[in-house]
Parts: sequence; C-alpha cells; structure tokens
Amino acid sequence: MGLFNNVSKHRLLFMRMWRFPKVLDSYHAYHKDNRVNHFKTPSKSKMSGGRLPNDKALPNKLNNQRRVSSELQRLAVEDSSSQWEKTERLKPSMESSNQHEIVFGVAPCHLALTQTRRKALKLFVKDGEALHRSSLHKVYEEAHRRQVPIQRVSKKDLDRMVLGRVHQGVCLQATPLSYLAEDSAQSSKSTSLWLVLDGIQDPMNLGAILRSAYFLGVDRVASSIRNSCPLTPVVSKASAGIMEVMGVYGYKDLEDMVRVKAAQGWRVVGTVAGEAPESGVAVMPCSDFRMTAPTLLLIGGEGDGLSRKLLALCQTLVTIPAGRQLLPGIESLNVSVATGILLHSLLASIRH
Repeated sequence: MGLFNNVSKHRLLFMRMWRFPKVLDSYHAYHKDNRVNHFKTPSKSKMSGGRLPNDKALPNKLNNQRRVSSELQRLAVEDSSSQWEKTERLKPSMESSNQHEIVFGVAPCHLALTQTRRKALKLFVKDGEALHRSSLHKVYEEAHRRQVPIQRVSKKDLDRMVLGRVHQGVCLQATPLSYLAEDSAQSSKSTSLWLVLDGIQDPMNLGAILRSAYFLGVDRVASSIRNSCPLTPVVSKASAGIMEVMGVYGYKDLEDMVRVKAAQGWRVVGTVAGEAPESGVAVMPCSDFRMTAPTLLLIGGEGDGLSRKLLALCQTLVTIPAGRQLLPGIESLNVSVATGILLHSLLASIRH
C-alpha cells in the first residue's frame, strides 16, 4: 500500500510536470492572439491554427499604418527643420518694452514683414504648424527671406505672449507703430475723402473701422490723439493686418485741422444718431448726400459721439435711417458698423 502510494505520487508529479509547459504554451498563445499589441507583431499560435484571426489582424494592420505615418511625419519635421536654418526650440523671451511689442495673427505678422513699417526682431511659430497651413508657411518664408530669427515654441508659450488672445499659431516681436504726423502734401483728387475719428477708444472698433476704410477706398484716416485708442497689436489683429498697410495720422487738435481744411474748400460732414443737435445744422439721410468736393467725414466716439466743438464746425450732418421703430436704449449702431455704412454711401454717390 505504501509502495502504491509512492508510485501514485510520483506518477501524479510526473503528469503535472509534463502538462504544465503545455498549459503555459496555451496560456501565452491565447493572450497573444486576443490582445492588441502596439509594439510587437502578433505571432502565430497553436490555438489559432497557425494564423491570425480576421478580427484581430485589422487592428494590428492599422497600428502598422499609424507607425509608418508617424515616422513620415517625424521625417517631414526634421526636413523642415533643416530647410529653415535650424530654427530654435528654446524658451521664448516674452518681456515687452517701449522698444518692441508682440504682433499676433497670420495676416498682421505677414503684412508687418512685407510692409517693413516695423523692424521685425523675431518670429515665434507654434511647433509643427508650418507643415500644415499654407498661410503660415508664407509667414515662415517671408521671415526667412528677410533673415528674421525664427523660434518654434509651444502653444502655451504663444498663449502667454498674447494673454490668451487668438494668435493662429504665430507671433512677431517687432517695434511698435504710432500715429503719423501731419504732412504738407495736398490731395490731387477732386473728390478725396478723409475719415476723421474723434475719441474711438475700443481697439476692436478701431481695427474694424480701418479695415472698412481701406476696403472702400478712403484716402486718409485721421484721429485725435487725446482720448483715443493707441495703435496696438490688438487693433492690427482686429483690422486683419490693415493697420500694417494703412497709416493713421494723429492730431493733438482736431478742431484746428478741420478749420484749415474748411478754409481750403473741403466740405465738413458730421454724423449723428438721428436727432438734430443744438448747432442748428439740418440732418439728412446719408443716402441723400452727394460728394462733389473733397470731404471730411467726422465720426464720434462710442457713447458720446462728436464733441460740441467739432459739431459746431460741421456744414452738413448725416444719419443712417432705421428700418423699423426702435426700442429705447438701442437706437444706434455700433460705431464700426455705422462707419462702414456711411463710407459706402458717400463713396457710392461719386459713381452715380
């Protein structure tokens, strides 16, 4: 009995030792065939009949394609890096000063480089962006052509540069723009139109006004320096870069400039919301006005409109008629929208 027990024990131990490796083989083969492995190609196994199941081959095929695509992207980035003369991946210097500021957005940066009214110091580009967008690629090429240093940075760095504003993946460190001084040049056009801004304080409004003025064909934009928005990168972005193209003339005394132009035969046209002011000048719809001489179109700031001194100098007042009965508190348009309508109406009168 004891011998039988010993033999039985040895046989049982032998059977366990003989079966254990096969169990391990089956275990590993099963998990190799039934998991998605992102790093190794699945091997053939006994449980799968020496081939991969169809529902498992597809994910691994896609993984192989992803690995190939990522490798091509890496090579493309390296090729771009060599093309653009080893652009840096360093921490950007974001300190602002009176000597430079950060222009942001594709159009403002590109026009700032091409128009050369600013001195461009360094271009910051979101890492990898130049490979995917043709518009940003043009900014990249222009900076390279003008030998402006290019630095690739993270989106977080760009966000910090512009305080969270929409930068479109590119920023330009450059010298600031300021209002132009009055010159002695006289317009040769008999129907010149100057847009005169009195106390526009919102940079978004100023940018939108510049964009409309450029598009519609205004000959000059003049602005009061006192109580007006400076020409900041926010204005440039709101104008879609027009501020980089179209100079804005600044005046400490708008009233004096208007008097001089009136004495030279220019017509002074003011704008009001609808009601006639105390000056006694009649108000007409803008669609009834006809430009027959060089004209100054005076636009007042948000809220208060034209100052009393400028209203007193106006020879004609125009307004935009409403298309319905308006509720109290919403009787007027945004100043940039109103300016676009008025400019189109006056300039269209020349062609009729």
